[in-house]
Amino acid sequence: MEDGNPVNFALDSDRGDIFELSIPQAPEGFKSGFVGIVGRPNVGKSTLMNQLVGQKIAITSPVAQTTRNRLRGILTTPEAQLICVDTPGIHKPHHQLGKVLVKNAQIAIHSVDVVLFVVDGAVAAGRGDRFIAELLENTETPVILGINKSDQQPADSQQLDDSYAEFAKTYNWQMAKFSALTGEGLDTLLHLLIEQLEPGPYYYPPDLVTDQPERFIMGELIREQILLHTREEIPHSVAITIDVVEEEPTITRVLATIHIERDSQKGIIIGKKGSMLKTIGSDARQQIQKLIAGQIYLELFVKVQPKWRQSRLQLAELGYRVEE
Repeated sequence: MEDGNPVNFALDSDRGDIFELSIPQAPEGFKSGFVGIVGRPNVGKSTLMNQLVGQKIAITSPVAQTTRNRLRGILTTPEAQLICVDTPGIHKPHHQLGKVLVKNAQIAIHSVDVVLFVVDGAVAAGRGDRFIAELLENTETPVILGINKSDQQPADSQQLDDSYAEFAKTYNWQMAKFSALTGEGLDTLLHLLIEQLEPGPYYYPPDLVTDQPERFIMGELIREQILLHTREEIPHSVAITIDVVEEEPTITRVLATIHIERDSQKGIIIGKKGSMLKTIGSDARQQIQKLIAGQIYLELFVKVQPKWRQSRLQLAELGYRVEE
C-alpha cells in the first residue's frame, strides 16, 4: 500500500511482465458495479460501449454478430465506476461458435449488478426482443430498457415510443431513450444505471477504459476492417491471432494471422494482386495507431482452417470459450 491506497499486481499477457495497478480509495458514497449490455445483434451495443467510455474499444460493423467476446469497458465518474460488459447479440445459434457466444451472453445476465437491455428504437419490437425479454423475466437483476437509435426515428415517433413504454411496463422495467451514435440522452441513461448500483470501491484505476490487453484489441480492429470491406462475402468465418508484437524505439511491428474456413474466402481476402489484403492492412494499421499512439508496421497472413467454427478444440485455440 502506498499513500494509503491499495496496490494490485497484474500480469501483462502481451509481454509476460508483472506491473503495479494503483487503485485509489473511493470517496464516501461512491458506487460501483457491473452493467451487462444485452440485446439482439446490430442494435448498437458496441457503439454504446465506445460512447460511454469515450474511446473505441469495441468493434462495430453493419454485419450482425460482430461482437464475439465479453468485452469490459470501464467508465469512471466522480460518483461511480461502471464496468460495462458488452455481450454478443442474443440469437438462435447455427454452429458451435454461435452456441458459445449466446451461452456467454446468457451467463452475463446472471453475473452483473444491472442489465441494460438495448433495443433498436427506430423499429417496432420484434420476436427477438421478446425472446430476450422472456430470458430476463426470471432474473432478479434489475433491468433497464435502453431505447437506442433515437437519431434514426421517424419524425412522428410517438407510436414507437408508446409501444416500448408498454413493453417496459409489462416487465416493470425503467426506460431510457438515447442515441449511442450522437450521445444524446446518455446522461439520463447513466443516471438510471448509477441509481441501481450499491456503494462500492474502485475495481480498476480511474483512468483505465478496458481490462482487455492490447493484443486482443489489435485483433478486433483487424477483424473489423475485414467485416467492413468484405461484408457478407466473409461473414463470421474469420478469426484473428496476433502472432508477434515487437516494440522498437520508433515503431511497433505487429504480425497477425487471419484464419478463414475455405480457399475461396482466402482469395476474397487477398484480392486481385493482394489489393484487398493491402486495403484491410492499411485501414487496420490506422486504427491500431490510434490505440497505441505510435507508428505501426502491420503484416498480415491468411490461413485456411476448415470448419474451425464447429471444432471445440480450434475454437479454444482461437480464444473462444464458454466463460465462467
